[in-house]
Amino acid sequence: MPQRDKSDTKARRHEILRTVDEIARPDAYVLHEAIRLGGDEELRRHGGALFLSAFAAGLSIALSMIVPGVLKSLLPEAEWSKIVTTMGYSVGFLVVVLGRQQLFTENTITPVLPLLHDRSAKTGWRVLRLWTIVLFGNILGTLAISVLIAHAGAFSPDVQKAFAEISHDAIAHDFAATFVKAVFAGWMIALMVWFLPATGSAAPLIIMLMTWLVSLCSLAHVVAGSVEAFYLVVTGAASLGDYAGRFFLPTLLGNLFGGVALVAVLNFGQVAPEVEETREVEGERED
Repeated sequence: MPQRDKSDTKARRHEILRTVDEIARPDAYVLHEAIRLGGDEELRRHGGALFLSAFAAGLSIALSMIVPGVLKSLLPEAEWSKIVTTMGYSVGFLVVVLGRQQLFTENTITPVLPLLHDRSAKTGWRVLRLWTIVLFGNILGTLAISVLIAHAGAFSPDVQKAFAEISHDAIAHDFAATFVKAVFAGWMIALMVWFLPATGSAAPLIIMLMTWLVSLCSLAHVVAGSVEAFYLVVTGAASLGDYAGRFFLPTLLGNLFGGVALVAVLNFGQVAPEVEETREVEGERED
């Protein structure tokens, strides 16, 4: 894409974001445009930069197992302790989202809006390229950090035991149950992404609330859960077959469906008439 077009896209996005900040309750179209233009920028990023950002996210998301594990090892066995330990799950997401690292489940909505706006083979290929690079980087990062957590000796036996107990849930369910859990997780994370442009300084609170609910409800997230599932694999408590068949595949499909179908497509539907109207006006101006 020409440099001028890239600059125009960034300028347009900054203009939309300023509008969001100035409006107390921005309408759906304004939020859609803010996310769509951000997705358009992501689709045009260099593959190497995307991979490094995704790998970093895979490392950072390990905090969503480490913090709950440490809390679980310190708290007594009680019904209320789960409420506290699951709050720690939000830490990894705070680091990833606020640090602008690439997380696959965020990308079930961000680049999909440009695709719904421009339903062409070229844009479809760009979305698949982005998904492939980001998912590969995320999963590779989670595998690397899982090996370190399990074998580097940084955590006490009590904390390691807590990691194992937390991680067991990742592969404890059959394909159908994990898929449904993943649909709800993908839906909630995509809703979080949709809300963020309108939240301003409250963004950390929204991230904490939505991701805490994912953990509290024992839902399945393909990246954060990969840290847990890989931990079981590298410690010998599960096999790669368990990871692939009982966790990765159903969770990936569920997260995709929850993010793309339940958030991106449905929220696009409510603004589609305005999008088409704007496209027609812009086309007339170009003519």
